[in-house]
Amino acid sequence: MNTENHSQTAAFLWSIADLLRGDFKQSQYGRIILPFTLLRRMECVLASTKDAVIRESYAQEGRPDTVREMYMLRAAGGLQFFNASPLTLGTLSDTQTSADLMSYVQSFSKDAREIFEHFHFEDFGQQLASANLLYQVVQRFAATDLSPERISNFGMGIIFEELIRKFAESSNETAGEHFTPRDIVHLTTSLVITDQDHKLAPNSIVTIYDPTAGTGGFLSEGDEYIQSISEKVSVSLHGQELNPESYAICKADMLIKGQDVASIKLGNTLSNDQLAGKHFDFMLSNPPFGVEWKKVQKQIIDEHSHKGFDGRFGPGLPRVSDGSLLFLLHLVSKMRDPRDGGSRIGIILNGSPLFTGGAGSGESEIRRYLLQNDLVEAIVALPTDMFYNTGIATYVWLLNNHKAVARQGKVQLIDGSQHFAKMRKSLGSKRSYISEDQISELVRLYGSFEQNAQSKIFPVDAFGYRRITVERPLRLNFQTSAERIRKVLEEKAIEKLNSAAQQQLVEALQTIEASVLHRNREEFSMLLKKALAAQNISVSAPELKALLNALSERDAEADICMTKGQPEADAGLRDNENVPLGESVYDYFQREVIPHMPDAWIDESKTDAQDGEVGIVGFEIPFNRHFYVFQPPRSLTAIDSDLKACTDRIKQMIEGLSA
Repeated sequence: MNTENHSQTAAFLWSIADLLRGDFKQSQYGRIILPFTLLRRMECVLASTKDAVIRESYAQEGRPDTVREMYMLRAAGGLQFFNASPLTLGTLSDTQTSADLMSYVQSFSKDAREIFEHFHFEDFGQQLASANLLYQVVQRFAATDLSPERISNFGMGIIFEELIRKFAESSNETAGEHFTPRDIVHLTTSLVITDQDHKLAPNSIVTIYDPTAGTGGFLSEGDEYIQSISEKVSVSLHGQELNPESYAICKADMLIKGQDVASIKLGNTLSNDQLAGKHFDFMLSNPPFGVEWKKVQKQIIDEHSHKGFDGRFGPGLPRVSDGSLLFLLHLVSKMRDPRDGGSRIGIILNGSPLFTGGAGSGESEIRRYLLQNDLVEAIVALPTDMFYNTGIATYVWLLNNHKAVARQGKVQLIDGSQHFAKMRKSLGSKRSYISEDQISELVRLYGSFEQNAQSKIFPVDAFGYRRITVERPLRLNFQTSAERIRKVLEEKAIEKLNSAAQQQLVEALQTIEASVLHRNREEFSMLLKKALAAQNISVSAPELKALLNALSERDAEADICMTKGQPEADAGLRDNENVPLGESVYDYFQREVIPHMPDAWIDESKTDAQDGEVGIVGFEIPFNRHFYVFQPPRSLTAIDSDLKACTDRIKQMIEGLSA
C-alpha cells in the first residue's frame, strides 16, 4: 500500500470526527478517533484466529487465569494478545452499544485492555452514548478495512502519525512531541546500526531502547532495520514514554507486531527511570527540543548531588530551560560495558547543546565529560524544516563507547544540511524530507570517515579551551571640583550622616585646591586625611572609601593604584581570553595580549576545579564555523550597474504613468 493510500485511509478516519462536531470539543476528537482506530486494527489483526481463541476460551473455562491465558495466546497464533469475546465492532447491538462495547474491550488480554484505559475509553464511550453517537461511530469503524493484508505495520504507523498530527493541529498541540518524521527515524537508525556486524551475529539477542518513545517509531524502525540486514537475530525493544496516549499507541503497535511489551513503560524518564540498572546495545531518541525541567528539578538535583557519578547526572546539570542534555546523560548511563561490546547512541538535538554555556557551566562540563571520555563519535547537521512543529536547525549526535581504533580520540562532523528534497505539500512546519539516496549518501560519508567538504575530522581536544581572566591595573585621577563634591553627597555611606556632618565634610573638601588634578591615589589620600583632620573630622573606612570613589575618575595617564604593594585590578577593564586546550596560557598571553596591553596580567587565582591549573576548562562544538565558506562581496561595478538598471526601470514607469 503506497503512501497516498495511507493518507486516504487517515483522511477517512479523520472524517469520522465530523460526527462529533457540536457535542465534543476539537481537542477531544483525537481521544476518541485514535482508540477506535487501534481497536479496529487489533480486531483486524486477530480476525483470522478469533474462532480458535473463542473455542479455547470455552475449553479452558474454570482453569487458573495464567494457564487459561497461555492456551489462548497459543490459539492467537503467536501474537502477544487476544480477545475472548464473540463480539466485534460490526456485531455490537444498536440498543445496548455502550454495554456491548465495554464487554468487548474488557475481553482483551491484560496488556491490550490497559491500552484503552490510558485513553479513558469507557468515559468517552459513555459520552458518545449520551449524545446518541456511539452506534454511528462504531458502524463507521466497523466498515473500515485495517487488515494486515491491506495495510502493513509500517503503513499503520504512518496512519497513526498522520492522525496525531491532524488532531494536534486542530487542538493547537504540538504533534512533534509525540513522534519523529519517518525519514529522520530511518536516517538515525541507519547511522547507529551501520557497521555493527559483531553485534548482529546469528542467534544473538539485540536490545534497543528509546527513553522518549512517543508512539514507538524508533523502536519499530530499529527492529525492522535489523531484521532486514541480519538473519536469526532476536530484537528486544525497551522504551519509556511520558504521554499516556502516545504510550498506549506504542504499546498497541508492539503487541500487534508480536513484541513483548513488558519493557514498554509509562512515566517521566528523567525523574522516574523505570528501566533503572538496565543496559542496551542500541539507543535511539528524539527528546523534546528546549523543554524546561522545572517540574522534576528537585529529583534531578537530588540525584546529581547525592549520587554524583553513581547516578545519571554526575558530570553536571544544564540550565533549567533546556533538558536535552539530561536525556543524553541518561542514555550514556545505560551504555553496556565496552568489554561486553559497548553501546551506540543516536540522539536528535537542536543547536544549543553544541555551544550553550561558557567554561565551567553545566552544559560545558557535560560536553567535557562526553568528549574527554571519547564517547562522541560523530555529529550530523540535518537540513532545516524537517520536523512537524519547528523549522530550526537540528543535529544527530552519534555516541559510541567501543570506537574503532581509527576513530579513537577523534570526532567527525558531517554537514548534511543540504541533503534534502522539497515536499510537494508541507505538513505543519515540515517542508523538506531526506530521500533514500540522500540517507545512503550520509551513511556513506559517515562510514568512509574521510576529510572532505562535507566531513571534517577533529581530535577531541580541538573543542576544548581554557578561559583565563585578564586583569588591567586601576588608574584614577582625583579632584575636589564642585561637580565631584556633589557626587560625594550621593554616596550611600555619606547619605547616612546628618546634614550638619555633611555640611562640615563639604567645607573640609573645599579647602583642597579645586582646580588641581591629582594622579596618584596614595598622595591624594594623605592630602584628604590632612584636610579632614584640620577640621577635626574623623571618618570610618567605608566613609573614606566613599569619598575617594566620588572624587575619582578613570584616567589612563594616572599612576597605578596599589594595594599592599600590588597593582589593584580595574573591574571595568577585566576581560577573558579563551586559550586553545593544550597550549600554554602564558605563551598565548605573551603573544596575543601583551603586545596590545603591556600592563595586563593573568588572574592566577581562577583555576579549573578538575585539574587545578590556571584557567577554567570549557568545551564547545562550533559546528557551523567549521563548514563556513567565505562568499566574497559583489564588485562595486556590478552593484552600480544593477542600481542604474533599477532606476532606469523606475523612470520608465513614471514616464508611462504621466504619458
